[in-house]
Amino acid sequence: MRVHLGGDHAAYDLQRALVDHLTRAGHDVVDHGPLAFDALDDYPVFVLRAAVAVAEEPGSFGIVLGGSGNGELIAANKVPGVRAAYASSVELAEMARQHNDAQVISMGGRFTDVETGCAIADAFLATPFSGDERHARRLAMITDFELDGAMPEC
Repeated sequence: MRVHLGGDHAAYDLQRALVDHLTRAGHDVVDHGPLAFDALDDYPVFVLRAAVAVAEEPGSFGIVLGGSGNGELIAANKVPGVRAAYASSVELAEMARQHNDAQVISMGGRFTDVETGCAIADAFLATPFSGDERHARRLAMITDFELDGAMPEC
């Protein structure tokens, strides 16, 4: 499975650990950076590259990382066609896939230790979209709005 990663200095250690962990697990990991620690780097540089790569490569997934994961989540969700979700636990990662068919998750390096981060990533990548009609219907509403501004009916 192809997995794109992007982050910043605040999650640098977690990102390095995830690259190693996911590569050892047999995933095709694309590390969009940062590739060296720089306390002044800016997350959009790396996160947007990872999210765009996911959007351009159907079937791939992404993990974006920062201090809290919030700014990274916002940035990833600005990429057309990307559904990114915040995942601070295995359960949230599973629900992001099952209910929201998310292709990207965001984690906060200041709040997620390496062991938990690896478990979150594993759960996210192993969990399929449920395909339930109610979830598909809701995603279609979001996609329609994204494409042409069509407001969902009540």
